[in-house]
Amino acid sequence: MIKTKIIALIFRSIALVIAVTGFLDMLGIFNGELRLGTLMFYTMQSNILAIVLFTLLTIRTAIGLRNGKTGSAGYYARFEMICVNNVMLTFLVYWVLLAPTIFTMVGEYSIWTFDNLAVHAFTPLLCLLDYIMFTQPRHLKYRDIYCICIFPLAYMAASSIAGLLGYVYFISAADGLPVRFPYYFYDFDRIGIMSLAYISAMVIFFILAGHAFYYVDRRLRKT
Repeated sequence: MIKTKIIALIFRSIALVIAVTGFLDMLGIFNGELRLGTLMFYTMQSNILAIVLFTLLTIRTAIGLRNGKTGSAGYYARFEMICVNNVMLTFLVYWVLLAPTIFTMVGEYSIWTFDNLAVHAFTPLLCLLDYIMFTQPRHLKYRDIYCICIFPLAYMAASSIAGLLGYVYFISAADGLPVRFPYYFYDFDRIGIMSLAYISAMVIFFILAGHAFYYVDRRLRKT
């Protein structure tokens, strides 16, 4: 754990700039567009969570400098743990489930653009690094493990309801039909009951990840 507030402030300020820039770029702001439809995807919503986290941490770290340049810069440990897990879901789902299918696609879409890398890799990894480097150990409570599930499950429910009510996320390039669910692994129209298996697996993964964070926080991390 790093106990230098100046380093924490510099890191968090840079991370906040990267997170905000990547988010706005994905929205199309820098190209004179406003792709509001992207806000319906978990990637963008989890990045909003990361931006909120880095904003709070940057402000709190700057305020903490009044009490000296050294000392702990770990703030909001429980909230940060939840945010880290939620935004790391974006990282894992994209690079494990989605990116391999994109490599086989023919077209102009590229995963190596700044906006794509920012929201799917840079921001999630910066959140994880911040937690590892600056968050004080032994602040987590056991119930926080299950709080991890609230945001992604709420998203799945809300996005599914939107689709069932007629919202179209995009038009399938394969068959030209409207897609009512944002991600194929819970697209009830296309994979049916298998979507429940994917959702159950993700819930189990989240709970296991939460237990791992809790164990490391309690047993392995040093103050």
